[in-house]
Amino acid sequence: MSVAVPSVTDTSKGDQVITARGLARTFEGRGRGKQKEEVRAVAGVDIDVAEGEIVGFLGPNGAGKTTTLRMLTTLLKPTAGSATVAGYDVATQSQQVRRSIGYVSQSGSTSPEARAGEEIMDHGMLYGISQKQAESRGRELFEQLDLDGLWERQPRAMSGGQRRRLDIAMGLVHDPTLVFLDEPTTGLDPQARANLWTHIADLRTKRGATIFLTTHYLDEADALCDRILVIDHGSIVASDTPDALKKQVAGDLVSLVVADPARAVEAAELLGRIADTEVEVGPSHDGFTGVSTRVRGAGHEVAGLIRGLDAAGIALESIEVRRPTLDDVFLDLTGRSLREDA
Repeated sequence: MSVAVPSVTDTSKGDQVITARGLARTFEGRGRGKQKEEVRAVAGVDIDVAEGEIVGFLGPNGAGKTTTLRMLTTLLKPTAGSATVAGYDVATQSQQVRRSIGYVSQSGSTSPEARAGEEIMDHGMLYGISQKQAESRGRELFEQLDLDGLWERQPRAMSGGQRRRLDIAMGLVHDPTLVFLDEPTTGLDPQARANLWTHIADLRTKRGATIFLTTHYLDEADALCDRILVIDHGSIVASDTPDALKKQVAGDLVSLVVADPARAVEAAELLGRIADTEVEVGPSHDGFTGVSTRVRGAGHEVAGLIRGLDAAGIALESIEVRRPTLDDVFLDLTGRSLREDA
């Protein structure tokens, strides 16, 4: 299921709702013996998020992603640098930041024993709105998030997708314009994930919200996000639109499966004439041999390649041309696959 996402926000225009400069966090760890050493989890990042953007924040485990998110949501104090969120300083105005944002944690915040409607109202009143306002906003959110009829139900009796949408409703009940979503679709089946994507996109299109999203699903980031930030080893290593990031990868992936393994080297030589990266030769499946490389403008080059293979009498079991994906981008930037790391 695809999600229609509005055009990318131009970050050079409009107000910045998140601004960080040199934001850093170190922890005290143990070295050899009893010696203590400083562990730099976030090494001074600069972040800008404009009003109305959906920004994806990606990084391998241990890259500093969670630590950065915790600093921006005032759950952890920076040891260096500065950041303002919704116009407030995260270090000196943490209460104002918390009142201004919605935060949906990866683990969720609903009690399995409570009634869903009661959870919503209690959460709203914690933000200082009246019980009447909390109930009114809660019921409106239930309608918008396809939770009609579940006001009296306990979260433990809901499906995974329903519980996740309830978590989002709780994060929105005080009507914030900036929402942090931490791994919102983890553990959901594909249909529930696709359904939740629609609701996340609607937060921007129907409520005007700005969304800062962490995810381990690259297809999710590709479908939803105007812009992606990639963090690795505590530093931001990329910041651009999904399409622009994919264009940085050197060409389309062309993969051949050669019927006769003895002809694989010849096939690799022919493929190498149009290649932009080193040609790889290795075992494929069912006793065949795979040959692959990246080729810029592969759509224009493949026809000539096939003619050359045919003229040489090299039979193929298959040929595939695949456009670069965000997983390819992530592999280029960090040397590992985000999917495998997750």
